[in-house]
Amino acid sequence: MMRILNRFLAGVLGLFIISSLQANQISSPDGQLQLTVVVEDGRPLFSVTYNDKTMLENSPLGLMTNEGDFSTNMRWIESDSGEVSKDYKQEKIKQSRVSYKANTLKCTFANAADRPISVFFQVSNNDIAFRYELPKWGDTRACVVERETTGFRFPSPTKSYLSPMMRPMEGFARTSPSYESGYETDAPIASNNSAEGYVFPGLFQVGEDGWVLLSETGVSSLYCASHLSHYSDGVFTVDYPNVGQNNGFGSSGAQLGLPGVTPWRTITVGETLKPIVETTIPWDVVEPLYEPSKDYQYGRSTWSWIIWQDASMNYDDQVQYVDLAAAMDFEYILIDAWWDSNIGYERMEELIKYAEDKGIGVFLWYNSNGAFNDAFQTPLNKMNTSIARKKEMQWLKEAGVKGLKVDFLGGDKQETIRLYEDILSDANDYGLMINFHGATLPRGWERMYPNFIGSEAVLASEMLVFVQDVREKEAFYASLHPFIRNSVASMEFGGVILNKYLNRGNEQGQKRLTTDAFQLATGVLFQNPVQFFALTPNNLTDVPEFELDFMRELPTTWDETVFIDGFPGKYSVLARRMGTFGI
Repeated sequence: MMRILNRFLAGVLGLFIISSLQANQISSPDGQLQLTVVVEDGRPLFSVTYNDKTMLENSPLGLMTNEGDFSTNMRWIESDSGEVSKDYKQEKIKQSRVSYKANTLKCTFANAADRPISVFFQVSNNDIAFRYELPKWGDTRACVVERETTGFRFPSPTKSYLSPMMRPMEGFARTSPSYESGYETDAPIASNNSAEGYVFPGLFQVGEDGWVLLSETGVSSLYCASHLSHYSDGVFTVDYPNVGQNNGFGSSGAQLGLPGVTPWRTITVGETLKPIVETTIPWDVVEPLYEPSKDYQYGRSTWSWIIWQDASMNYDDQVQYVDLAAAMDFEYILIDAWWDSNIGYERMEELIKYAEDKGIGVFLWYNSNGAFNDAFQTPLNKMNTSIARKKEMQWLKEAGVKGLKVDFLGGDKQETIRLYEDILSDANDYGLMINFHGATLPRGWERMYPNFIGSEAVLASEMLVFVQDVREKEAFYASLHPFIRNSVASMEFGGVILNKYLNRGNEQGQKRLTTDAFQLATGVLFQNPVQFFALTPNNLTDVPEFELDFMRELPTTWDETVFIDGFPGKYSVLARRMGTFGI
């Protein structure tokens, strides 16, 4: 009898151990990328291998909400697997036609209160995207997600390439964070101790085994944007905005209606950097949120402010830049801050008509601010409220403006993401394209918002004008962007500077430290559907004609992007094709 009882108890114990470590696995269509999900001691964990080499060790999953803890004391309920496949066109990104195929795994867990939550994974060749799916719990239809326990545990020899998150309410006119920090490169992950964490995307070299790029996509007004924490207890976690952003107003978490979903967390994996540079995962897992109100046209633009600065915000100088755009066969001109006070609305209508007669469309600059920082440049108080915004956009449409550059947003709270979306949605109603400056990383927005044409979110050309250290590191930073910032989103850099000095006189002062060949190369290297180039009227006579001819033919949208060679921080060789350009 005792033998039978002992065998029974052993069998029960065995079942318990299997249950507590229950695993589910899913592989990419080509079988090289594998994801494993387990529940261990009540904690959901995931790990990732590529060609049987570990890229992420057991890493935590979970959410903390005002309706319960979904990170500990969890038990496995069920899992479902499937497939997803779609073909789509997207002319604003690095590749115009995309074929996406992935295997899916939906893992459902329950917490100590028996409330379920699911994690939905999509695993394609070289890419993993996953999000949390929260059902309605009984009569509960509202939830606040306070933080995530989602983490990424790398093998010990991993090195990082990260840009620190800026502290809130600092920098120019208290407009930070604006994703305009430099990079800490080739750093042991244990040294990643920035108190504010690190912005997405983050690049990691896993010993000699390969590369991992972490980011997120699908962030809309329904959620906050997030970033990576500093390295702690062997893990980087998904961190929500600092509560001090937006002058302390608004929650740092996310208000979510139930049923609801979080944005996608993305992991791109490769033995080489090729999958990192060529990935389309930010757009593969999102869909347009509305139809375009018109057929938006992309192209190249002149922009006086970057070199000629505030003093150029006058009618006569802007005429020179319209003429420059026409001479270069460009499509647009960007007129920056103070145009309302220095030129005025009535004369601006004249200037827009002058540009239109020369085949040039006009972009106008706007301050996003009304109450959340100290940015003072005008037009002010035109974009931050629905009533003022729609009134202004009606005038813009009637005047013939093609798009706006909206500046000084500074922050990732849901309050701020809602403002981004409101501006984009309203602008589409009036047929206007939107470029954001002093802004967050776009997260799938090229596909989600048809009139979105890019964001700065990088240490861009204006810092070349203002900071000697940035000029000295221009080539270094440029060699990073294809692997990190520009790999997941359009990047409006405002470059191709052909003046020898970065000022109006072009004789002395802030000397450019890179060659003309380097500058022309960045016109291809940096991808954005509308590029606001830094050419000046004097370049028509002081730059070799073959360089101007190159700029006249340069596309800003691409059918194909191919990584050829490179290493972040050292060099980058890409091939881009638009039709027959580049062949």
